[in-house]
Amino acid sequence: MNEEQFKGKWNQAKGNLKQKYAEITDDDLKYVEGKSDELLGRLQEKTGKAKSELKKEIESY
Repeated sequence: MNEEQFKGKWNQAKGNLKQKYAEITDDDLKYVEGKSDELLGRLQEKTGKAKSELKKEIESY
């Protein structure tokens, strides 16, 4: 997968996450650019889900 394909998939995943979890902000999603663990922590805090569950959900997008 090249960088453009990755960016396209990430944009799709961001859209899906924003639709499913309205409380997630653009700032939360920007955090992933080098800080995926912190993003998972924020998602976990806001959704109450386990990191493993969130990882599976993100991978499914």
